[in-house]
Amino acid sequence: MKPQAVILAAGASTRMQPLTLTRPKPLLPMVNKPIIDHTLEQLRGLVKELVLVVGYRKEMIEQHLQNSPLAKHFAITLVEQKQQRGTGDALLAAKQHLSDRFLVLNGDDLYSQKDIAACLKQERCVLVCEVHNPEIFGVIEHDQDGKVLRIVEKGKYPPTKLANTGLFLLDTSIFATKVRPSKRKEIELTDCVTAVAKHAPITYHTVEGYWLPIGYPWNMLDAHEFLMEGVKRQIKGTVEKGATVNGNVSIGKGTSVLSGSYIDGPVVIGDNCHIGPNCYLRKGTVIGDNCHVGAGVEIKNSILFPNTKVPHLTYVGDSIIGENVNIGGGSMIANLRHDNANIKTMVKGKLLDTGRRKFGAVIGDNVKLGTKTIIYPGRKIGPGKTTLPGQIVKQDIR
Repeated sequence: MKPQAVILAAGASTRMQPLTLTRPKPLLPMVNKPIIDHTLEQLRGLVKELVLVVGYRKEMIEQHLQNSPLAKHFAITLVEQKQQRGTGDALLAAKQHLSDRFLVLNGDDLYSQKDIAACLKQERCVLVCEVHNPEIFGVIEHDQDGKVLRIVEKGKYPPTKLANTGLFLLDTSIFATKVRPSKRKEIELTDCVTAVAKHAPITYHTVEGYWLPIGYPWNMLDAHEFLMEGVKRQIKGTVEKGATVNGNVSIGKGTSVLSGSYIDGPVVIGDNCHIGPNCYLRKGTVIGDNCHVGAGVEIKNSILFPNTKVPHLTYVGDSIIGENVNIGGGSMIANLRHDNANIKTMVKGKLLDTGRRKFGAVIGDNVKLGTKTIIYPGRKIGPGKTTLPGQIVKQDIR
């Protein structure tokens, strides 16, 4: 009998703002497919029954599942975590719908079917990934026999380099555990798993496929760079004579690529887009459905959500552009510091190092940029905001 799976998708994902001010994180597009659909795709064939724990903008997730062909392969139950009191509390919200063994996984990370299947061969299991910077992750501590002793949250001296990915194979015994709220005053699932490990064996499986955590906006670019390696050449639209399409480029139905356009794959372009004339789409670029990229535009390693327009004479580098955005002509989104240092950006009032030497802007939905807007690297613009012609964006616009 196939186990159930619990997908934790209730959080507001404040670290992903401004992108999550208008949608829950599981609906962020990854190579023109929402994160939740990537998850369903990898679970298909392994489980038949899903319990989704929702909260923030739950109606958007519910509506998406009603229209998603992938959702039809599962019996899906939605339960609400009315207050975000931690991942352990989120799992507790699903308790009455669970029996025997079940998977638990984050609704905003990407996992491979290969690793999920490997975990399912165990009795209880934690999926881990060997990382070079374990101090920024929760990691497992284990004994010589490969049994998990505990999960240790972020610290200066982590006991191993095996990061907890947030995917577990558990059973209903976890609901008998008693743990104290963390410093954040939340019930942490990791503490619950540690409590189980004290009286029942838990093994671990090290990632062999992939684990793509999406904790911050720039992680979307990291994940895209990995996923784009799997893009295959597929041209369903029309390419005019005089346009150049090199390498693995996917062009959707109803999309027109006009003469003089130069596309260097891997690049993905959605349906019903208008590309060119005389534009340059560079490696790693993903264009959503119903977008317009016009004359004299260069886009490099960036993500454009659906219904967005970059009409003419503009440069966009290493950026994430939300839905229904209009980039004024002659605008420049810078992605590199003069000193070549890593780009830093503000997250929840703190300046964080993205770890990326090249990182442009993060622009929310329905933004309108005035002509010749210049945006400094790592800046964010909130949904519905505007800029004046010639404005230089040195600070985030919220």
